[in-house]
Amino acid sequence: MRGQLQLLPVSKLCASNFPFLRSSPSRIFSPKTRKLTIMASSFQLSDTITLPSQLGQPITVVAAPGVSNSDFRNAIDSLLFKQWLKNIQTETGFLASGSMSLKEVLIQGVDMFGSRVGFLKFKADVIDKETGKKVPGIVFARGPAVAVLILLDSDGETYAVLTEQVRVPIGKLILELPAGMLDDDKGDIAGTAIREVEEETGLHLNLDDVIDLTAFLDPSTGCRVFPSPGGCDEDLGLFLYRGSVDKEIITQLQGKETGLRDHGEFIKVHVVPYKNLWRMTADAKVLMAVALYEMAKRDGLLPPLRD
Repeated sequence: MRGQLQLLPVSKLCASNFPFLRSSPSRIFSPKTRKLTIMASSFQLSDTITLPSQLGQPITVVAAPGVSNSDFRNAIDSLLFKQWLKNIQTETGFLASGSMSLKEVLIQGVDMFGSRVGFLKFKADVIDKETGKKVPGIVFARGPAVAVLILLDSDGETYAVLTEQVRVPIGKLILELPAGMLDDDKGDIAGTAIREVEEETGLHLNLDDVIDLTAFLDPSTGCRVFPSPGGCDEDLGLFLYRGSVDKEIITQLQGKETGLRDHGEFIKVHVVPYKNLWRMTADAKVLMAVALYEMAKRDGLLPPLRD
């Protein structure tokens, strides 16, 4: 069997096996540049931040009505917000050329995942200096994520492993690649991908057999893909696993119920012929992974299969 593929029983798939990784992210800005104030007239929480790329033009961060003091502080101190501030100051960030400026950020919503900020909603007032006009700046921040295209050869047929999940935002059940969010800033992208596969399918993949498809992109892209950059900061690392299994494994996977129930995950595994994969789901992760896989294969970038 290629790739040391192992199918784990559902009984081993519990939240305690996959603890969130936490660390204390480094600060992007000095705490000395920040000043918390409460506007007397409306009791509106605000904060001031000065960025190195915009010295002399402090940024006001304001809490929208209904945002508590603790949520406001958590939002400003969150890795999601700090990463966004870092992004806008990079070589490709919108502050880099000096043609735009950031005036104000309105924190509109905070969703906590335990002790950390999971989702963050805010509005940024970004001004084009030449015209004085605002650039659309509504942001849903959820951070980086990973997904894995699993291809299994069995009896002369190549199969892809998908998960069926309830997705409340679109109001539907949808077939997807096994995927998940990164829980920290350590950059253990491949490790996270393997953990997500194990949680969602019961398959244990050997790290050495997992290929980063997004690593084949031009370095100027950051070697990540952005499913919806007009409204969401999410960037994806897409990975590939190829292996050979007995037909019995395919049968065991088909319809298997998995997921971390105490995290609200109700997942059913589907195994479909790879040749039909691109037509069987509207999941963007699937379609992007198929495109990257086929182009990498065409250009001879994929390493040979391990025995």
